[in-house]
Amino acid sequence: MPRIAPKIVLDTMQSSQLQTWVQAPSTPQSLALRARIVLRAAAGESNQQIASELAVPQITVSKWRRRFCAHGRDGLRDAPRAGRPRKHGPETWQRVQQRVCQQPEFQSRWSVRTLAREVGLPSSTVHLMLRASHLYPHRLRTFTFSPDPDFEAKLLDVVGLYLHPPDNALVLCVDEKTGIQALDRTQPLLPLRAKKPRSWTNEYVRHGTHTLLAALEIATGRVLGEVKRRTTVNFLRFLNHVVSNYPQRELHVILDNLNIHKGSAAQRWLGRHPQVHFHHTPTHASWVNLAECFFSILTRRGLQQSVHRSRRELKKYLLEFIAHYNPTSSPFVWTKGPEQLRHIIEATQDYQIAHPRKPRQHRKKRNTLKN
Repeated sequence: MPRIAPKIVLDTMQSSQLQTWVQAPSTPQSLALRARIVLRAAAGESNQQIASELAVPQITVSKWRRRFCAHGRDGLRDAPRAGRPRKHGPETWQRVQQRVCQQPEFQSRWSVRTLAREVGLPSSTVHLMLRASHLYPHRLRTFTFSPDPDFEAKLLDVVGLYLHPPDNALVLCVDEKTGIQALDRTQPLLPLRAKKPRSWTNEYVRHGTHTLLAALEIATGRVLGEVKRRTTVNFLRFLNHVVSNYPQRELHVILDNLNIHKGSAAQRWLGRHPQVHFHHTPTHASWVNLAECFFSILTRRGLQQSVHRSRRELKKYLLEFIAHYNPTSSPFVWTKGPEQLRHIIEATQDYQIAHPRKPRQHRKKRNTLKN
């Protein structure tokens, strides 16, 4: 008597996950094939039809159909195999893991070979242990805790504007990218060719620097920019330009804590423009300002491999880059959720408690005696 193929009914979550496995380029091909089998089975196709369409044996279709019915999505993954027993026990693994997390003497970090000599194991074994334990002593990440006593309030204020902007208002991120160098190379560049990357000489000539003032529109990702020196006068003129581009609109502007953003001149300017509201990011928290995302794109796409023979040429290039960027721009999406924000806030509070901020000591002016 022939077997009857079990019927498969998918809920929304299962169907979405299987579609993701099929479409994602990073999914292993074996897992993507099994997901296709289950999706076709849920659509009512028989094992014979699925095997014919996917060019696989019918026994393969039957196997993964039954596995999914029995174990769900987890049944589509390969079952663990016994393999040969581990050569080194838990004590050896723990010794390697503990030693790599300790600071070595007379060097800044461990390498695989120096750690292998320290623990008396082959370097290949130590390398496999570190990879399996997700320990990478050669990597280094940077961080900065904010000393701002109002860190939580400022952070949540800015993030609230990103996630829930006010009605009938526009949110802008304003920042400056300073020290953009006009660098020229002393010899011509060699173009990209098969098996050969672009090449340029390591000798360069500096032709001065520029500062880019940029206002990023959160809703669309478009950028309004000017190339000027970073002064209070130029900053306020740039704000006038921004306001003129959004007439009759309430503007919420996100800024850092630079003196030209908080000085008396900026406060007087705010008094003359009641439709504009400033929101300052916490101190030492430039990552909160999404204008930094655009500056990253500008650096990677435009400045890292560019050559400029004068400041005028650099200024023209920056403005043209923005003009070509805006038609294809898209809004940046804030991805740090409540759990990540809570972790950041708690870690910052712990740091501030452990390292209280010292009050500034004002220097006394010395009286100069005239002879």
